[in-house]
Amino acid sequence: MRCLFAASLVVATLAGHVYGHRHTAPSPYDDGPVKRRKTLGFGPDHPHAVFYSSPYQIQTNGFTPSDSSMCPIEVAHLFIKDVLQKKATHYKIRKDSYTDKNTGVTHVYVRQVVNGLEVADGDMNINVKDGVVLSYGNSFYNGPAPVPFTNPDVAFVRNPHREACDFVATMLKPQEFQGNGDQVVLGSEHVISDELSHIHNTHCGSEVPCVSSEDPTDFRPALLKFMATATPDSKLAADIANDSEKYLSKITVEPTSHFAPSGSEAAVEFVAGNVPDAINPVKARLAYNQVLNAKGDSTDLHLVWKFEVEMQDNWYETSVSASYPYNIISVVDWASDSPIPKPAPPPISATYNVFAWGINDPERGERSITKENFDTLASPAGWHAMPVANDPSFRGSRSTSKGFWSNSTTTWGNNVFAQENWEGMNSFIDNYRPDGGKSKAFNYAYHPKITDKADALEEAKKYINTTVAQLFYTTNLVHDLYYRYGFDEVSGNFQQYNFGRGGEENDAVIANAQDGSGYNNANFMTPPDGQNGRMRMYLWNTALPYRDGDLEAGIVIHELSHGLSTRLTGGPANSGCLGWGESGGMGEGWGDFLATTIRSNKNYSDYAMGAWAANRESGIRNYIYSLDESVNPSTYKTLDKPGYWGVHAIGEVWAEMLWVVSQELIKKHGYSDDLFPPAPHTDGTIPIGDFYRVTEFGRPLVPKHGNSLMLQLVVNAMKLQACRPTFFQARDAIIQADQILTGGENFCELWQGFAKRGMGPDAKVEGQTPWGGGIRTNGFTVPMACRDYLDKH
Repeated sequence: MRCLFAASLVVATLAGHVYGHRHTAPSPYDDGPVKRRKTLGFGPDHPHAVFYSSPYQIQTNGFTPSDSSMCPIEVAHLFIKDVLQKKATHYKIRKDSYTDKNTGVTHVYVRQVVNGLEVADGDMNINVKDGVVLSYGNSFYNGPAPVPFTNPDVAFVRNPHREACDFVATMLKPQEFQGNGDQVVLGSEHVISDELSHIHNTHCGSEVPCVSSEDPTDFRPALLKFMATATPDSKLAADIANDSEKYLSKITVEPTSHFAPSGSEAAVEFVAGNVPDAINPVKARLAYNQVLNAKGDSTDLHLVWKFEVEMQDNWYETSVSASYPYNIISVVDWASDSPIPKPAPPPISATYNVFAWGINDPERGERSITKENFDTLASPAGWHAMPVANDPSFRGSRSTSKGFWSNSTTTWGNNVFAQENWEGMNSFIDNYRPDGGKSKAFNYAYHPKITDKADALEEAKKYINTTVAQLFYTTNLVHDLYYRYGFDEVSGNFQQYNFGRGGEENDAVIANAQDGSGYNNANFMTPPDGQNGRMRMYLWNTALPYRDGDLEAGIVIHELSHGLSTRLTGGPANSGCLGWGESGGMGEGWGDFLATTIRSNKNYSDYAMGAWAANRESGIRNYIYSLDESVNPSTYKTLDKPGYWGVHAIGEVWAEMLWVVSQELIKKHGYSDDLFPPAPHTDGTIPIGDFYRVTEFGRPLVPKHGNSLMLQLVVNAMKLQACRPTFFQARDAIIQADQILTGGENFCELWQGFAKRGMGPDAKVEGQTPWGGGIRTNGFTVPMACRDYLDKH
């Protein structure tokens, strides 16, 4: 078996240098070079992918609005058939489709199915309201279907586990399906109510699309190929190459079974144990992936194994071809980093002693005693309670109640588990966290002293109570803020218990303070809805005493915003839409923009990212965020410059654009000193106050001020945009979000903001590549309809 890996490892080494960085220090706490985790992120181009938000584009094929009383799912079915133009293409509507409670827009997520298998990157998102398709994105494969794999003699020829083969044989028995045009559906009246009950329409029918399965082959060589490429341990990679049979024989394979399979659960799936360098069993399933053909003008389908691989520093979703030489076709790392800075030249509400909301870091203000923000809409049970059944650690020791609720007096609650992680491992339940006692008073000192570098780490550890309490406080406030702008249960937010409001549960954020796996960084891992997000915050050895990233709110907000953008783009069950190139860059840019927006105030200022932690006035980006082009000259064309292929550099440009656009809205609508909407009434209704505009009853809530309105548009647009969006598609989604929310009253201001940074309607890119390459042309004009208007305003 060693011949399978010898040649491929040469490519893997190159990929490691191109797409990631190997560990350079044996320990994060020595005086060697700063440790940087290795990460991979790449995938094929989709030249045929589109996002249409114009009614003229949507009605090109004669599709007309339906009856406003029609179920949005049925509207989507009709529209898909129209788009496919009677092609023999199967699909399934994913159960993470949902209706936005504020805008009334139903976001329908569709996955293509070929030969009974999902096309992993064949996505369609359709935005429907009142029977009208407002916009849609489409990356469906449009070529001929490949010949199905039908040779059972090849299946698992090297797999010693007969039960896996028997399971496959059972799954491959003919199944009875009901055909309905171009879709494959399974009739079941209770399935629609159980899995799509969050679609707000009483006219939905009983047919829910599903898929069948195909013969698999032994996935272990493909998995080993990926592990040899992904591992940061060069010795392990070499050992896998030299003696792969040893590792193959140790991998255990178990089929997964479901009592009532639906959606992707109907496909043949396996769980692999004893996988080298994986910290949990690996999920595996067969699928197709699109690969660019030799001419570069269309895609072909390749049979692949889809793996979900959780490692110490990474959580990968990857596609590896199912046959030799097991090419790695795409990789998305659900973990997102903050970049290492450039070297400097030469039921009782808890209380917390913290840097309060709006104070970005210790240089911007003093700590104060702040009460638990008891938002009855976003966190109905407060920050320290969850049902016993949802508490992953319930032993009785953390609870003052043995009834339904587990009430914690530590930094352990429904939205976040915050604790130290000095050893840098993935365990968290029994890690240390401060205990506020019966009064839940988290009041701890913070007076770090200047020490020798050898003692700096121990000095920082003395204040772990302070830093964990701060991390718990900031993370909960971000949860509540984003909830109020629409990042709720059905759209995939992070909660252990969802209060019966839909979505997948048991996925609170695991927030590790002073993580021992690195320095001068932070990262966030975002698996699909129903699996815990994981945030790791590090110490920064850029000054004495060491600076603690947990105390810089902008870094924490940036990381949590990865969870927001990943769960909203492409739907909560799809974490692979922001992996690389412009889409991956925007994942970083949204984090910077939101962190900057949250810390800003009415008196305009420029802002740097990570300035305090990095001990650099200019922060960790190429430029600080500014309206002054002499301070920040970034435009769309900037992405063509050397050094702008990475997602953080791409993200800087996107964040700068959003910052400029937001100032246009602030100029028009003014500024809200508080981004939090008013607390709900006891009956759950939201008061208008001075926060929302007065609108007709039943209309969406529209933030009144420019900064709060921009935040709402950004969140709404994430729900509208296509999977793997480009800058153009994300821009168009923001403009459409305004059309839906306000009737388009800010159309010209939005275009003017984008045009100031080269993203006007005349902007273009030629030869665009999936990792962000291409030749761009700035567009500084605005639509003709806006020119007279802007001259007058």
